[in-house]
Amino acid sequence: MAYTIDRLLSGVSFEDADTSTRAALQAKGFGVLTEIDVTATMKKKLDKDMSGYRILGACNPGMAYAAIGIEPRVGAMLPCNVILREVKGGVEVSAVDPVASMSAIDNAELHRVAGEVREMLAEAIAAI
Repeated sequence: MAYTIDRLLSGVSFEDADTSTRAALQAKGFGVLTEIDVTATMKKKLDKDMSGYRILGACNPGMAYAAIGIEPRVGAMLPCNVILREVKGGVEVSAVDPVASMSAIDNAELHRVAGEVREMLAEAIAAI
């Protein structure tokens, strides 16, 4: 089972891809709660160079509220991470597939919510 929803953006800078990704997420009701600049962290902590890699912790408050109401410990799996990484040919944007990440939890109602979130994330990634 694939665990991410992916799109390759060709001919755009890393920062432009970031801006477009945030706008597409916002249009679907997601805000970015956290941001990790993995490239800078690896340089600072390990003195290792790597291509652009950023993790955005995206959250749709209404969907998060619904999921936590169904399964209170699901917060350990939130927010929905979206990564941007420089690859040959452009910038790849990948969002976690919430259906895949929630598959370990035996709760049909939570799986329904995860399916809705998957659809919203897929639409956001497609809109970039």
